[in-house]
Amino acid sequence: MPKKLNGTVIVTYRCNAKCTMCNRYKVPSKPEDEISLETISKLPEMYFTNITGGEPFMRDDLKEIVRELYKKSDRIVISTNGFYTEKIVDLCKEFPQVGIRISIEGLEQTNNEIRGLEDGYNRGYTTLKTLVDMGMKDVGFGMTVQDRNAPDLVPLYDISNELGMEFATASLHNSFYFVESNNIIHDRLMVAQNFESLINKLLNSNSPKKWFRAYFNHGLINYIFSQKRLLPCDMSFDTFFIDPFGDVMPCNGTKEKQVMGNLNTQSWDELWNSGQANEVRKKVRCCDRNCWMIGSVSPAMHKYIWVPFFWVLKHKFLFFFKKKKYSMYENKIVCDYRDGKVTKDALDACSTCEGCAK
Repeated sequence: MPKKLNGTVIVTYRCNAKCTMCNRYKVPSKPEDEISLETISKLPEMYFTNITGGEPFMRDDLKEIVRELYKKSDRIVISTNGFYTEKIVDLCKEFPQVGIRISIEGLEQTNNEIRGLEDGYNRGYTTLKTLVDMGMKDVGFGMTVQDRNAPDLVPLYDISNELGMEFATASLHNSFYFVESNNIIHDRLMVAQNFESLINKLLNSNSPKKWFRAYFNHGLINYIFSQKRLLPCDMSFDTFFIDPFGDVMPCNGTKEKQVMGNLNTQSWDELWNSGQANEVRKKVRCCDRNCWMIGSVSPAMHKYIWVPFFWVLKHKFLFFFKKKKYSMYENKIVCDYRDGKVTKDALDACSTCEGCAK
């Protein structure tokens, strides 16, 4: 029996937000071109499925999509900006087991400036609070950390923690998916300092799940300093993305779109085992972008569990027995950058920012 995969279904490229770090809203898909239920029914067995966009709740048939995907997937999480409260609540009443991650980029003013949604923070927060009050178990924030919102990182985590919610983080990335090539963090030490504070809060919690999230955020510090990934990338081998046009891809982090096949015109087995898919896998094995996004890292953390496990064990031991907190300066590159041994220009040159923004 073939193993279950990890899948991300991009149901639309339409979006009502105008985020500063993502230009996807400028190149939306047309409703008539978007992936159909018939195509979704051809997807393989999955242990986890993320439904994303664009803004997924711009699809009028999202409930039908979720219903179809639950025939295929053990767990489903929908990524949304939380603006369409009534639609989200209505879906969650039918599917109380679904996960909801609402993108909030900081406290009220910061969030609204970054996401370009008037009253976006209050709409998103109200949706989250409503879902919690409904008894939804798998609800949380998602935040893309950058210079403008890094100081809000820990305060936003504290809000999520008080409400008993999940808290997911990311950093700026560039790719065809975001229709962006010039995202870059300017003040790396400041942003890393805020990640360091979050990591220590996570390690100091009583939740093993949060301890492993601390490792993920440690990897984000490594990423913003343009270093090699801490774990291998196995996208296209046990994980895939499918876009609104039915194209199956290894991930959403490549510079140009890499297509393994099209599920509108092929069966899953035909597509997944094709020569075209194998050519893409060869490119993945040579990829040097070093992305650190939850879609590629979470499966890797499960597959290579001993790496984050020993990292967690080490830091819990140091904290418990020596009262020693995690420090971003455990990463040699951070020390070298602080001490002037590595320049900002050198790190910029290693990043995925094509414009090397100053």
